[in-house]
Amino acid sequence: MSALRFSGPVLPDGETREVYVVDGRITYERPAGLSGAETAAQGWIVPGLVDAHNHLGLEDGGAVPDEEIERTAILDRDNGVLLTRDCGSPADTRWVHEREDLPRLIRCGRHVARTRRYIQNYGQEVEPDGLVDAVAEQAQAGDGWVKLVGDWISREAGDLAPSFPADAVTAAIEVAHAHGAKVTAHCFGEDSLSPLLDAGIDCIEHGTGLTEAHIAQMVERGVALVPTVLQTSKFPGFASSGRARFPAYSATMDRLFERRREVLMNAHDAGVALYVGSDGGGSARHGVLHEEIRAMAAMGLSNEDVLGAASWRARAWLGWNPGLDEGDTADFVVYPRNPVDDLSVLTEPTCVVLRGRVYG
Repeated sequence: MSALRFSGPVLPDGETREVYVVDGRITYERPAGLSGAETAAQGWIVPGLVDAHNHLGLEDGGAVPDEEIERTAILDRDNGVLLTRDCGSPADTRWVHEREDLPRLIRCGRHVARTRRYIQNYGQEVEPDGLVDAVAEQAQAGDGWVKLVGDWISREAGDLAPSFPADAVTAAIEVAHAHGAKVTAHCFGEDSLSPLLDAGIDCIEHGTGLTEAHIAQMVERGVALVPTVLQTSKFPGFASSGRARFPAYSATMDRLFERRREVLMNAHDAGVALYVGSDGGGSARHGVLHEEIRAMAAMGLSNEDVLGAASWRARAWLGWNPGLDEGDTADFVVYPRNPVDDLSVLTEPTCVVLRGRVYG
């Protein structure tokens, strides 16, 4: 029998342990009959990071080839991301499930957006009377999640506006749940949120328009928030680019940017479950979850809160082993220093262990 040995404090509790990996799984008992084990690494051992808002297979022009999907998935893996929740991609990434060397992937299928009210070549675009069928299709195509575009700029209104009327949203979320899928939605502004929350949505992406009433409803119903603060930091640029043609939209984006820290901290303080997502893909980069973690901490969240939201709590939320218990799959990252004390160490993992295999 062969085994790999790791030693050091194991988060989240920080207890120093001897961790063995045998046949891709964790054991804290020295394997019987084992005369020795190769010491693979020593350091702080953290359950694999989770990018809860990623767009594997998506770039500015739409879908990318499999070679690029592989490259970006490896980039995420080597930065410690071992579980990814895709939040909409036009590429067929089902083949990633078969690759033992790529991060575990939970797919949403394509974004479901209003006709001519989203980025070209990204999503499945429909009118309200086609929303239920589109959501049913994406629920069957994905891995238990559907992504709606809750709001986008309306050229007629010259401002952000909900993509779909409330009755269509209610029917769509009902059919997604009937297919066993959860629903999340892109929401920058305020007006799209109440219909989605009233309809029983499971998660909100970005959420810069959340009011205190929305936040209370999220807490009551257990609705999660993935704030993507690197993405929302771009709002001033969005506002500037549209100021001449869409002054109302620009004013809205300026206001949302000014309130985003207040909204995030209000949600946290109220008890909304927060998770970390890089929004990698499209105009954003892959392999930068550590930057999103540090950006959320800079907004006022504690290092421990953000790290948990990007590791053990996010894994539990998505149905994967949250810690590193006896018999769990060996998906973890080893760091030379305690990341709770110093988040900058996330850029320098000693090694990454995915399905019991060591990388880096």
